[in-house]
Amino acid sequence: MVAITTSLLISGCGEAPQKITQTAISRVEGMPNQPEPYKQLKWKEKAINFDQYAFDFNQEGEYMPLIWLDSSKRNIDQVTYGMYTVIGDVRQGFKAHPDFHESLTSLGALMSAGLSGIDKTNQNGYNFVKMAQNYFNSDNGWNIVMNNTNPDIAMLGGGYGRDWWYDVYPNVLFYGVSDLFPNVENAENIQRTVAEQFYKADSVLNGNYEYSYFDYSTMTGMNNHIPPQEDAAAGHAYVLLSAYNKFGDEKYLAGAKSAIEALENLKESRFYEVLLPFGAYVAARLNAEHGTNYDILKILNWSFDGCKAERGRTGWGVISEKWGPYDVHGLQGSIIDGGGYAFLMNTHSMAWPLVPMVKYDPSYARTIGKWMLNASNSTRLFYPYEIDDAHQWLPEKKGITKNVVAYEGLRKTDAYGKERLKGVEPVALGDGPNWVPGQPEESMFSLYSSAYSGIYGAIIKQTNVEKILQLNCNATDFYSANNYPTYLYFNPFAESKTVEYENKNAGSIDLYDAISHTLVAERISGVGSFEIPADEAVLLVEIPHGLKVEYSNGKYYANDQVVAYK
Repeated sequence: MVAITTSLLISGCGEAPQKITQTAISRVEGMPNQPEPYKQLKWKEKAINFDQYAFDFNQEGEYMPLIWLDSSKRNIDQVTYGMYTVIGDVRQGFKAHPDFHESLTSLGALMSAGLSGIDKTNQNGYNFVKMAQNYFNSDNGWNIVMNNTNPDIAMLGGGYGRDWWYDVYPNVLFYGVSDLFPNVENAENIQRTVAEQFYKADSVLNGNYEYSYFDYSTMTGMNNHIPPQEDAAAGHAYVLLSAYNKFGDEKYLAGAKSAIEALENLKESRFYEVLLPFGAYVAARLNAEHGTNYDILKILNWSFDGCKAERGRTGWGVISEKWGPYDVHGLQGSIIDGGGYAFLMNTHSMAWPLVPMVKYDPSYARTIGKWMLNASNSTRLFYPYEIDDAHQWLPEKKGITKNVVAYEGLRKTDAYGKERLKGVEPVALGDGPNWVPGQPEESMFSLYSSAYSGIYGAIIKQTNVEKILQLNCNATDFYSANNYPTYLYFNPFAESKTVEYENKNAGSIDLYDAISHTLVAERISGVGSFEIPADEAVLLVEIPHGLKVEYSNGKYYANDQVVAYK
């Protein structure tokens, strides 16, 4: 292995390209370079173990198994399956309401498994991916993937047709699952129908997404007690861009642009739950691949700083604080509720669009790398075996979680008045016991939240240097060519560090940095290494040794395949 520090001479450029100036997200700048106390979990292992636990029909004991078969055959003439939203949820299960289960849990678990290399189309005799198609609501005429299969389930708190993100995010999930598990019967038909519905909806909305939800059967924007959710435009844009990349229909590309323009034209953040960061990814990809010029930083600052609109979900953003003895920087949720209330599902989900985003705009590499270091360290605190007993609601019952089911949330202070937790900061807990009468305390342990651990498992890999993570930018970059392996590294130290890199291919490879446009190492066979300067990031693209990098029309190519974007 030979380290290289001089700029490459790139053909077609006229001169050596300049190092890309890094753009900071202001809230991330307030986070520490080295969060403490620090521990990085083995996320892929956790995701695999969650899959084994949650999908086991033979589990015995109180509140077991966590999964059941649903024979109601709603929407599609097939048996599907249900999974508890939280452990012991009295609203659900074979004996209570077998057709009440949420796609947020089921599809999240399928995506997590797919990212972990588990084949959910053939697991213990079940094709869980095909079975999940019952969430495509055709019986009611909405013809999109929704959170429930049963339109009458809203009375039980299923979020049906009243809260827009519940109606949009399942389609984002379905597109992700369908990319991980291609060629499943009927999936393309559902994807095409959803794209048509979202395209029609965006056309009707015509830039005005100021609604609580949208009736996709009548194509009508609706308002109720829920604040307006303009960031639904980001979900529309993500699905439509994915549909364009899958089907090649130009109208879907036009729809994606229209939805992003609706988002960009807002005067302030309207971050409601989970969708807004997907807008940053779509904007970056459109800029890189289609020559647009959307303001990515505005969308990112809106996501991190939080919603401040009076009619919005005020305070929803990213936490950047130390609570008691723990750094909790990087977690997503409410910045203001009781001093702060973070949620596991939302934090995992935010990494899905933002890590691959840096491929399309490398100027955000350092700030996203720093955020991921903080967020992944803080995220462990949702798990009852990773936070001390004095800082969690139900330590005496944590055995039921098998260390793979986490608390739903992490509060700065206990909001429910448990005597033992007075003055304690933070507290791991969940809202489950407050949803309906009769919910057991074990409902603080959340399957819907824990189902997303595979996002971190696919993205994060630890290196030989503690606190320098390898972040896989291709893992969740769905409907992309992903020609070459691409990894983001951030060095949080005040001095340069040497990081090892393993080449798993037969031939030797070079490492091209898409930020500095230099080779940082070449002729790696087996294990090599490269240097990361202090407090900087590198965005490394693995290319076969000896390939010449060429520049043309805003893109860098090696062997006619995209390596990086200008």
